[in-house]
Amino acid sequence: MKYEFLQLKQELKEELTHNILPFWMVKMADTERGGFYGQMTGKDQLIINAPKGGILNARILWSFSAAALYFKNPVYIEYARRAKEYIFNHFFDEENGGVYWKLNADGTPDDTKKQIYNQAFFMYGLVEFYRATGDKEALDKAIELFRLIEEHSFDKQENGYFEAYSKDWVLLEDLRLSEKDANEKKTMNTHLHVLEAYTNLFRVWDNALLEKQLRNLIKLFLEKIINQQTHHLDLFFDENWECKSTLFSYGHDIEAAWLLDEAAQVLGDIDLVRKVQLVTLKIATAASEGLQPNGSIWNEKDFQTGHVDTNCDWWPQAEAMVGFYNAYEQTKEVEYAHKTLASWEFIKKYLVDKKSGEWHWSVSENGKVDDMNDKAGFWKCPYHNSRMCLELMSRIHE
Repeated sequence: MKYEFLQLKQELKEELTHNILPFWMVKMADTERGGFYGQMTGKDQLIINAPKGGILNARILWSFSAAALYFKNPVYIEYARRAKEYIFNHFFDEENGGVYWKLNADGTPDDTKKQIYNQAFFMYGLVEFYRATGDKEALDKAIELFRLIEEHSFDKQENGYFEAYSKDWVLLEDLRLSEKDANEKKTMNTHLHVLEAYTNLFRVWDNALLEKQLRNLIKLFLEKIINQQTHHLDLFFDENWECKSTLFSYGHDIEAAWLLDEAAQVLGDIDLVRKVQLVTLKIATAASEGLQPNGSIWNEKDFQTGHVDTNCDWWPQAEAMVGFYNAYEQTKEVEYAHKTLASWEFIKKYLVDKKSGEWHWSVSENGKVDDMNDKAGFWKCPYHNSRMCLELMSRIHE
């Protein structure tokens, strides 16, 4: 497999540096108002006055920072700094702390709620900017976000993190990330990305409370969030950790399979790593239920009704590559290598937009491109695909 993976590494470098990142640099940088534009449609129409989402901006910050860290390229630092400066100038709530959910196109606040998922992504991006540049201001803000999450969101009675707050940190009635989500107090998705952010912060800030809470998050996944019968992740819970969902998300399964392993590795606890890897391989096997012969992975399944969302969104395909390669690294089982390579062949054939840049939002199970959803937007960001490229490039050695 060595030749195939070295070829893959070169192709991923080309994809990242000649397609994904240039799209955001050339087409999405807002030269009039700073930062980046908020939307380009699936038909490649730039919406100049679109709102600017927090998730989009935090993920752009992470992507260019991570690219700068890997390549040591000052151009990527320049675009990471563009993102960082816009965030500092517009997204932070200087009165109450934390970051807003969404801005108007002119940079004024639109939706000022404090979604914990959003706070975590800003932390994730700011830490990566610090890792790439040594910018202490970015690290200080990341630590500030950590303390705010622990102060306001952590459930000291039943454990875990509540979902969403008002501008002045009052728990909201509508806690949802998006309209398709269940309105429940705790979610797998938020806990996964708090775990991701805390892992990145612990790389650069050895703090006792952070270490304790990162360990606790791993424990929550092992004991509460991972379904003990199926090894899929349950998605929605009430405050007492009673499951309120009948869905499995194949993309989140395979993403968690490597993020949990990464968290244990960063903690440096060999016994915990071994314990986590026994479980994450089972998660990878569960996620494989969504794999198709053409290398794609379906979105999700309702285990109660049996209904399957057979669309292949961009991000589960990217996460499948990292998750299955991570399983290959652990086991050296060639089936995981084949799954990684098959995912890339599907992505190249169907998702990469060779004409206009970046990736399409989704394709159907028979390969029909979805041009009704964004090419770039509130949720469509360079994070999943750029991270996949960088992760595999870092892991594949000569």
